[in-house]
This record gives sequence, C-alpha cells and structure tokens, in this order.
Amino acid sequence: MTKNKFSAFIAIALLCIAFSNGQQTPIFTEYNYNPFIINSAYAGMTKSPEFSISNSGFFNQFEGSPRSFSLSGHGSLNRKKVGIGAGILRDEIGVTKSTSFFAAYSYKIFFDFKSNRPYWQLYDAGVLSFSITAGLQQYQNNLTQLGIIGDPNFSQDINASIPTVGIGFLFNHASFYAGFSSPNVLGDALATEDNIELKSPYYGYLGYRFFNNRFKDLMIKPNALLKYENGAPLQVDLNIAISFRNKFEIGTGYRTSSAINLLAGIYLFDNVRAIYNYNLATNDSPLGNTHGFILSYQFGDGYSIK
Repeated sequence: MTKNKFSAFIAIALLCIAFSNGQQTPIFTEYNYNPFIINSAYAGMTKSPEFSISNSGFFNQFEGSPRSFSLSGHGSLNRKKVGIGAGILRDEIGVTKSTSFFAAYSYKIFFDFKSNRPYWQLYDAGVLSFSITAGLQQYQNNLTQLGIIGDPNFSQDINASIPTVGIGFLFNHASFYAGFSSPNVLGDALATEDNIELKSPYYGYLGYRFFNNRFKDLMIKPNALLKYENGAPLQVDLNIAISFRNKFEIGTGYRTSSAINLLAGIYLFDNVRAIYNYNLATNDSPLGNTHGFILSYQFGDGYSIK
C-alpha cells in the first residue's frame, strides 16, 4: 500500500469514527472537573466565578487523531439563584473540524437539607437547577483534502453554520448529585447546509461523595456518565477519584469499549486547580493514547476549605 493510499485509508477510518460516535465525547477530566461544559445547569454552582481551559490530544504524534480544546466561565447572580456562563469548544478529527460557542442561563431552587460533613466539593447542598443555552456551531468537513477521485461523496467540502439550543437539569446534595443534559436538542434542523447529518448527544450522570469521620482528610468520589446518541452504541464512563482536603487527588476510570483513564491533580495557591489526564486506548485502537489537562481558576476563597 502506497503512502498516499494509506493516508487516505486512515482519514476515512477517522471519518467513520467521527460520524458514528460524534465529536462531543467528553473525557474524564472534562466532565468531572468542569461539568459546565456538558451541563449548563452547573452555571453558578461554585462559591465564586470560575474559569477553565482544557485540551486533549494536542500532543499526539498521529496526524489526524482526535483533538479538543475548551474555554469556559460561569458565575452567579441574585443571591446565587441565577447562574450565567459561556463557553467555546473546538474539536478536530481527521479532516473534520467543529467550533462551537454557547451562552447559558440557569435558575436554582434551594432545599434546606442538613449535613454534618465539610464543604468539600464546592456545590451548594440541596439545589435543583434548570438551564438553557443558545449558541452557534461552525462545522467543517474538508473532504477534498483526502484526494479521493471519482466518488461524488468526496467531491466537495462541507462548511455549515448550525444554531444550537441546549437544556440541562441538575440536582445536588452534599452527599450525591445527578444530572441530565443535551447541548443541542435541535440537531442539524437549522443548519445552513442540507448535506450534513449531525446527531445530538444526551448525557446522564450521577455521583456520590463518601465521607467518613474517621478519615476526615479524605473523600472518595465515584461517578458514572452515560451518553446516548442516535445511531451510536450507548457509552458508559465509570470513574472514581480520591481527594485529600482539596490539596491533591488521583483517579481512574473506564469507558466502555474505548479506554482506561488515569488522572492526577493538584490545587495551587487556593485559587488554581491543575488536572492531568492520560487516556489509555483499549481494543487495539489505531488512534493510540492521549494526554490532556484542565486548568481552572476560581475567584474569592477559591478551592480552599474554610
């Protein structure tokens, strides 16, 4: 097989992966340490405004492998009853690129639940949050770069703008949380091009925060994420992390038929949190392993425990 044919084969394989699984697959660090990216109902849940930046796959040696980047921020208004935020997401795989921007609004209902545990995970105890987002996705599929001649499906590039509307729900207690969201319930209904087909993913996730008075410096945080997208297999992420007084933490996770995740994080200067993620591919994936990180800054007291 010549080099050009091999490159075309890999590119087509990447396109198949992109179309079958979608490009909005979150990684362990993303939805555990910046839930706002997949569920806008999280807007305003932290004690003070928070900004996060993350990427995954940019250090991969394999050309055309998946890469993602995000920049987001959110905070609260009106005695924390209202949350606002915005985010930018960039995904690349093969010759396909997607850039999305969204703005979010959330409203919260508070419940008076008692809890004798420390204020660890920086969520308000007893909150039901609803949210809506509005945004725009710019979708590019540079099919002509593949150099495939004689096939009309690859004879022209695709460049489309897609208005998006998302929803989110989140219930949080000091001990556990559960949420449901979709970043774009309209799919490609408002796309400027007719020759694209984009499916909208739906996320459901839940987690628990184990705390024991005998080990007051530790908290164990298991959680699960389910992703459903029409035409693709149900994806399940199972993860667990151990935190030491919001100073540092380690974790691991498993994504069905895809990868094992490992992470290590450290909290710096009270206001800064840095998380490194290593994604170990399984099932002889041609895309290999990936590195990623997420860096967050929270104003006020930050991540410190007062």
